[in-house]
Amino acid sequence: MKWLNWTKKIFKNETIEMNNPKLLEWLGIDSGSPKDKMSEATYFACLKIMAESIGKLPLKMYQSTDKGTVKSDKSEMYTMLNLRPNPNMTSTTFWSTVEMNRNHYGNAYVWCRYKGPVLLDLWIMPSADVSIVMDDAGVFGDVGSIWYRYTDSKTNKQYTFNSDEVMHFKTSTTFDGITGVPIRDILKSTIDGSLESQKFMNNLYKTGLTGKAVLEYTGDLDATAKARLVKGFEDFSNGSKNAGKIIPVPLGMKLVPLDIKLTDSQFFELKKYSSLQIAAAFGIKPNQINDYEKSSYASAEAQNLSFYVDTLLYPLKQYEEEITYKIQSEKLTSDGYFFKFNVAVILRADLKTQMESVTKGVSNGIYTLNDGRGFFDLPAEDGGDVLMVNGNMIPATMVGTQYQKGGEK
Repeated sequence: MKWLNWTKKIFKNETIEMNNPKLLEWLGIDSGSPKDKMSEATYFACLKIMAESIGKLPLKMYQSTDKGTVKSDKSEMYTMLNLRPNPNMTSTTFWSTVEMNRNHYGNAYVWCRYKGPVLLDLWIMPSADVSIVMDDAGVFGDVGSIWYRYTDSKTNKQYTFNSDEVMHFKTSTTFDGITGVPIRDILKSTIDGSLESQKFMNNLYKTGLTGKAVLEYTGDLDATAKARLVKGFEDFSNGSKNAGKIIPVPLGMKLVPLDIKLTDSQFFELKKYSSLQIAAAFGIKPNQINDYEKSSYASAEAQNLSFYVDTLLYPLKQYEEEITYKIQSEKLTSDGYFFKFNVAVILRADLKTQMESVTKGVSNGIYTLNDGRGFFDLPAEDGGDVLMVNGNMIPATMVGTQYQKGGEK
């Protein structure tokens, strides 16, 4: 009852509708909610492509040693990040959600929950509920340190975490190096224009693809009769159920339709141009949003390589650097441990090309036999960990010695 009286006091006996901005603000709902932006088809498709691309890449842990890069022996930490970051999410869902927040809000935040020095699990904090605090006065510690304040929208409780407890992923568009700018803010006018064009098309379909019309008549009608006459025509013409039917016009009146020609206004060309602009802001190629008019790629492998180099390489490098720095201790980092996404899953060629490249690698001593079998998820065999090369090959430093005296030895 107190809640109801308080609400009445706030709204001063106004009729409260569910889309009332005041009510939405009080409930903690953004009136310009992400759902409105995400209803734009191209924007949603770009978010989906980026999120799924990051989610499908396995996260590997390696160690740099004197003998080269080897797989990490820290199985517990590797299992958490690559299998189940927390009890509620798989690794695929976790990283795709982080990427979705990073692009849509400009920043994504992951809380690392520790028990002493042991990392227990990872939790995604809703980006809209997190604010960044710069400690210029050194109130909480070192001057210039960064803190993250999270406000639980359900309990309204506030939690403060230092930068060591939070992994922060941002877009490439940042002017201070601390916070990223959401793509939807940069493309606000373009996305809003695309949404309006889609609403226009939806309304056009609802009216049976018929536009406005002018009703000509001779005589004088009062306001009531005029409104009744217009309403009768609108009721008959609106809706797809009456599309294509004959409209009855009273004697002495003439209904002149106002033709809507989308080709004259270049409606579809402008809509397509807006879609390409949105995709370009994400780094998404036109062929990935089903625009194949000017595709110049020779194969699917070339498309994937271009997508990796031009689009995914930057966020992947940021993910790897942030995870390695925030998750590991200084000792592990100094010992050469690091995390890296396995991009081979998107750069994988067809089976014939894979077989030929692996065969060449094994026969030329680049891979062992078991390494080659591992590419095709086959079990290792005894004696398969030895590098093998062609017997008629010699070291480069010995080229020509066979022609010298005694060279046959």
